[in-house]
Amino acid sequence: MSTEYLSQEKIWFDKYRYDDAERQYYEQMNGPVSLAVCPKVAQENGANTILRDIARARENIQKSLAGSPVGPAGEQSELVTRIGNLEQENKHLHAVVEDLRLAISKLEIRLTTLEKSPAASGSAPTNLPAPQPKTVPARQNEAKEPAKEEEEEDDDIDLFGSDDEEDTEAARIREERLKQYAEKKSKKPALIAKSSILLDVKPWDDETDMVKLEECVRSVQADGLLWGTSKLVPVGYGIKKLQIQCVVEDDKVGTDMLEEEITKFEEYVQSVDVAAFNKI
Repeated sequence: MSTEYLSQEKIWFDKYRYDDAERQYYEQMNGPVSLAVCPKVAQENGANTILRDIARARENIQKSLAGSPVGPAGEQSELVTRIGNLEQENKHLHAVVEDLRLAISKLEIRLTTLEKSPAASGSAPTNLPAPQPKTVPARQNEAKEPAKEEEEEDDDIDLFGSDDEEDTEAARIREERLKQYAEKKSKKPALIAKSSILLDVKPWDDETDMVKLEECVRSVQADGLLWGTSKLVPVGYGIKKLQIQCVVEDDKVGTDMLEEEITKFEEYVQSVDVAAFNKI
């Protein structure tokens, strides 16, 4: 039975056909590939590419040395401009180096001259003639004699006899100056100290007549009191307070007096506060 089954099963006996068909299929798709030759071909292809790169590099080097263009026009122009800039910088550096050399040579010459100058001064002759004493002219001696005579005459004058006269004269001058100073001070107007006061006058409620309240406040009059501007400032719940400004003389009018006089209008005024106080 087994021999008959194997004799009828042909797939294993025809395996080489299937392998050939598969190999042909892949060769048609990717080209013929030989398992034995493939590594050698790959090595040869790698070596050929390296040789081609080396030959291309040699050609570029030879062209650059010969002055022929190697790359595109943009790279060539950029290379030319860079070379020109380098040449200009080289010339400038040469000029700077020459200037430095000249300056150093000048400094060396100057140092040598300075080093030689002390030796020259030290070798100078020291045997100079001694200075002769100056002779005093006869006119100076003649001028001293009259001065001595004047001093002797001054010694004969009595300096202590006029002390009383000078004291009285000085006292008289001092009294006159004090009198003049007192007159000037009396004529000068005295400064009056003033202050600017801002008052907050609060009514009882929102039904209080604020116009009448302001009239009552301004009716307070006194010497040294001057009322200014005023405005209504909302407090809350429809109630407004009167903010009024005045200028007072400190010696005549005070804040206590103003508060007492304004709070007398009890029908309209609840309280008075000083919001601001500034000296003028």
